[in-house]
Amino acid sequence: MIKTELNKRSPLRILEQSTRGGVGSGNIGVIAARKGVGKTACLVHIATDLLFQGKHVIHISFSANTEHIISWYEDIFNEIAERNNLDNVMDIHDEVIAKRIIMNFNQKGVALNKVAKSVRAMISDGNFTAKSLIIDGYDLEQSTVEDIRELKAMALEAGLEIWFSASLADNQTQFDQNGVPLILKKIVDEISILICLRQKDDYIHLELEKDFDIFPSSDLHLKLDPETLLIVETI
Repeated sequence: MIKTELNKRSPLRILEQSTRGGVGSGNIGVIAARKGVGKTACLVHIATDLLFQGKHVIHISFSANTEHIISWYEDIFNEIAERNNLDNVMDIHDEVIAKRIIMNFNQKGVALNKVAKSVRAMISDGNFTAKSLIIDGYDLEQSTVEDIRELKAMALEAGLEIWFSASLADNQTQFDQNGVPLILKKIVDEISILICLRQKDDYIHLELEKDFDIFPSSDLHLKLDPETLLIVETI
């Protein structure tokens, strides 16, 4: 199978069709869930889908190390390649890897404006024209509206869409009447796409809670397969 056909058949086209074409440049998407449910796997699959389209991705991780992030990229690439009988696997693998940069930050002492500065330098000085910025593991509860707006301004200038993960505590998670986690309430107006992961039966379902200015609280008919770490279409 060639990449063009693979991109057409990707379940993430459902995400684009269910929203207004996706997040879009200068906008923020958030995947929220309890710890360990699959936020990073979803972000990596979204990033890999963009890489298969020939687009560049910057992935910023706030975990202690990035080795497991690299492993997840490899695992998800291999699963996609195997499931779709992808031709010239190693050539495509090398082409995809060249379009991805993984950066690591420690949240202590690193504000979002420093992240924005580093990304801007990577794009301008490093001549790395990225389409998407993935920020995984950052504590959004500690951010301010001004922080988010500054990051969005940088993204709009650079032509970037941004995806965040948001961790919800097991014993403290509460939602408002629109399904928005309370920890995101102060910045929800700055979020364009909000997806919550919820366990149902043997799968983790992706539910759309915010689509720009509406709060649909709808099932995207997508689920995360815990064995393959792939986002797949529900029947």
